[in-house]
Amino acid sequence: MKPHRNDGIDPAARSRARRRALQAVYAWQLSQSSIDKVIDQFRHEQDMEVADLEYFEALVRGVESNCAELDAGLAQFIDRGIAQVDPIERAVLRIAAYELKFRPDVPYRVVINEAIETTKRFGADHGHTYVNGVLDRAALFWRATEAQSSRRG
Repeated sequence: MKPHRNDGIDPAARSRARRRALQAVYAWQLSQSSIDKVIDQFRHEQDMEVADLEYFEALVRGVESNCAELDAGLAQFIDRGIAQVDPIERAVLRIAAYELKFRPDVPYRVVINEAIETTKRFGADHGHTYVNGVLDRAALFWRATEAQSSRRG
């Protein structure tokens, strides 16, 4: 059994933050509203006290401010234009891409697993398979050292 790291991070609150972030990014993608308006709406309408609010906001703002870079990075791993990807899967991929590229403190396996579980919950029947394939390839590219050492171990 691996020793438990007590770094002050509540994994369940982080998972809830990712689910809320998915909903917020999805709403932002569809509405074209300002990200501030979307975040404020989620603060008032969603049950946010059980989620990691700081992480929720970091994910949503990170996706919005880096969207062009994230989409360009994902383009090499997807089989169609980003606009043709299902909106839920697109939001999941953008959030996971943000975490893979800009949050090295989050292990890549956690990023991929959370993306798969979120897609299973909110996405199309086999959307999680697509998300898994895209993120596996992205992780090997963006987190090559971490991914390769993990596969050897």
